[in-house]
Amino acid sequence: MNILITGGAGYIGSHCVRALLEAGHTVVVYDNLIYGHRGAIESINQHGGYTCELIVGDLHEKERLVSILQENKIEAVMHFAAYAFVGESVENPAKYYQNNIVAALSLLDAVKETNINKFVFSSTTATYGEPTTIPIAETEPQQPINPYGFTKLVFEQALADYAHSYGLGYAALRYFNAAGASPDGLIGEDHTPETHLIPLVLQVALGQRENITIFGQDYPTPDGTCIRDYIHVNDLAAAHIKALQHIRPAKGLKLNLGTGRGNSVLEIIEAARKVTGHPIPALEGTRREGDPPELVANSQLAQKTLDWQPRYTNIEETIATAWAWHKNHPRGYRQPS
Repeated sequence: MNILITGGAGYIGSHCVRALLEAGHTVVVYDNLIYGHRGAIESINQHGGYTCELIVGDLHEKERLVSILQENKIEAVMHFAAYAFVGESVENPAKYYQNNIVAALSLLDAVKETNINKFVFSSTTATYGEPTTIPIAETEPQQPINPYGFTKLVFEQALADYAHSYGLGYAALRYFNAAGASPDGLIGEDHTPETHLIPLVLQVALGQRENITIFGQDYPTPDGTCIRDYIHVNDLAAAHIKALQHIRPAKGLKLNLGTGRGNSVLEIIEAARKVTGHPIPALEGTRREGDPPELVANSQLAQKTLDWQPRYTNIEETIATAWAWHKNHPRGYRQPS
C-alpha cells in the first residue's frame, strides 16, 4: 500500500514509518521539520536500504498536498503532524487551533478531493480531560481541559462527519504516554523542549541535568505521585498497521492504546536507576495545574478489534530501549559539534 505520513519525521511518526517499510509498504513522509528530524528518515533509509521520500512542507498547502497524493498514488494517510505541548497550548491556543484544526482540515480536504478512504489519526487521552473512571474506556465522556485536548477532539468529530457525509474510513487512536525507542537504538525520542518524564529522567543519568523534579507527592495514589500508562512506541506503530487493515469506508474506529498498567513517577525514577545504574537525584516540587492523579487505559476494545497486544508491558524493558537511544545519541539527531 502507498501511504502518506504527515509528521513522519517526529517521534511516533518515524517509528511508524520504519514499521510500515519493514512490512513492505511504500511510504512518503510530509513534515515541516519544526519538531521532526530529517536525521530520523535518513537513519531509517540508510539502515534498511529504503528510499522513503521526505517532503518538507506545511499542511496549509492544500493544492500541493493534492498533487503529492495524486502523483504518489497514495491509498492511505496517517496523520501525526500536530502540536502536542499541553502547557504551550494554554499559553498560545491560536497556534494549536491553526495547526491542529485549520491545517489538519486542509489535509482532510485534500484526502476527500483525491478519494482516499483510509485515514489514521494520532489522537490522545487528553480528549478525556479528568476521567471519572480508571481504567479509562472509550465510553468515558470526552471533556478536555486544555486547548491541546480540545483541538484533537474537534478533529475526531471532523473525521466522524466526513465519514458520514463523504464515505471516509478512519481510525482515531487515543494514545496514553508514548515511551521507549527502537530496541536497536536506531531512532528514538528527541524533543526541544523536552517535557516527557522518561527522557527527562535519563538526562539526569547522562549528566545533562542535576536532578529530576517530582511535581507533587500528595496525590491520592499509593506513593503520592501521579500514575500514567506508558505504551511503547513500537507497540503504537504495530497498532497503526493493524488499524489500516481494519478501516472500512464510511466507518470509524475510536480506540484507546495503552498497556492497561500504570506506573507512578517514583516507580519510573526507580526503574531508571536500575536500568542506568545512576542514582538520579529527585527533588519534590509543587503540583502542576491540570495533572490528573491517574491515567490508565482500558485498551480491551483495541485488542479485540485490531487483534493487537502490547508487547512491552514491563516498564524497565521500555526504559532500557529509551536508554539505549539516549546513551548513544546524547544530543539526539544533532551531530556532535
